[in-house]
Amino acid sequence: MTRHPTFVVALFLVGALGEVGLAARGATPSALERRCIPAGCVAAPSNIPDILGRRALPAGRLDVLGATMELHHGLLGQQPAGVAALAQTAPVRAALDAAKANEPRTIEQQISFCQVPAPPFQEAARGRVLSRAFEEAGLSNIRVDRVGNVLADRPGLAARPRLVVASHLDTVFPEGTELKVTRDGPRLRGPGIGDNCRGLAVLVATARALAQARVQTPGTITFVANVGEEGLGDLRGVKELFAGELSGRIDRFVSIDNAGIGITNQAVGSHRYRVSYKGPGGHSFGDFGLANPAHALGRAVAKISELQVPSHPRTTFTVGRLGGGTSVNSIPFEVWMEVDMRSADPLALADLDGRFRKAVEAAVAEENARWGGRPTITAVVQLVGDRPGGSTPANGPIVETAQAVARALGLTAPLSEGSTDANVPMSRNIPAITIGGGGTSAESHAPQESFDTTDSWKGTQNAVLLVIALAQ
Repeated sequence: MTRHPTFVVALFLVGALGEVGLAARGATPSALERRCIPAGCVAAPSNIPDILGRRALPAGRLDVLGATMELHHGLLGQQPAGVAALAQTAPVRAALDAAKANEPRTIEQQISFCQVPAPPFQEAARGRVLSRAFEEAGLSNIRVDRVGNVLADRPGLAARPRLVVASHLDTVFPEGTELKVTRDGPRLRGPGIGDNCRGLAVLVATARALAQARVQTPGTITFVANVGEEGLGDLRGVKELFAGELSGRIDRFVSIDNAGIGITNQAVGSHRYRVSYKGPGGHSFGDFGLANPAHALGRAVAKISELQVPSHPRTTFTVGRLGGGTSVNSIPFEVWMEVDMRSADPLALADLDGRFRKAVEAAVAEENARWGGRPTITAVVQLVGDRPGGSTPANGPIVETAQAVARALGLTAPLSEGSTDANVPMSRNIPAITIGGGGTSAESHAPQESFDTTDSWKGTQNAVLLVIALAQ
């Protein structure tokens, strides 16, 4: 079996002290001494003091939480069997058992989080609830950044590598939406109960399980309840993580979003526009003959609906919202529409974007020409969302580790593409994926959204083991 260099082993002392040159650039195993930590032993530079003493291992090998790994091509490499062995060590087993035992509490929190409003750009109330939940789960250094992200740390034995685990606070539902969650047997029903109250609940449950089992990770984990994933939020929360306090300090990134056990490793990019058609407006009878912004918008929608797009790579578009006008008996002076275009292929997205703009311009020209050619209608095109595309290779260490985690738990984790918070780190070539939180969701983004709790604990365990594996 081909081994791929990976970071899912405890190189925490090497990485934290900038000693990658020793482990990855020609140093032999004999140049390293093996140092023990509470959970096991690692290979570390000889100038690092003992913590609990030494433990002999064969040259070129090391032990992490009892799971033996191999040095390969000068880097630490983990074979799929390594994750399975990791899952059977005492502290990790205790964390997995805690995740399952605590699932009723996790579901209770999923419901309670969901009954606190978090419409786009108004996530603060739910953020305060998550802040308290982080504290109860044993996390430290809890703070809120300038855009409203709630961050909390679980320090490792070193500051690096730093794993960020995030779930978004916001929903698509506007202020005033009835948020009561109902329960019928295993099925929960309510706006946002899957997307993303499940993700938030698993985020907290993961921290709680690690604390209860007293798992000590070599690297530091930062838990984030972030703003701005949905709608016109434009991933502003995660963009701030990478531009603000944690800029240059995030080594791996996992987003927990909605339900299921799948892995999103292909980031679908998107462009979102608000297009406003403007004109003088007037009375529907007395001013009949003026170019009509609503008619121009209608022409544009018709043209957009006829655009042809490739199925591979999958490329999509929709006119999602329309608005404007004064009254039924008026020629409006302004109308608007919001348009969403997506593709995992930047070239396909750029091509669609260009044809969309031509449709907008042609609609203006045709409406003006229809009423005598007077240039009375104009269009203003405003970019309101720009989600970067990207990908994490299927044979990349973080993806292979996530799949090995699922296998170790007897689960299947298919790969997929999507538009999630992981778009941002993927676009920056930082190892990143999005996972589901277990259970089964249906009718996402609808008021009748539902979540089936049957065996949902498996998703919580999957998140717990993945976080431990990536914090090595």
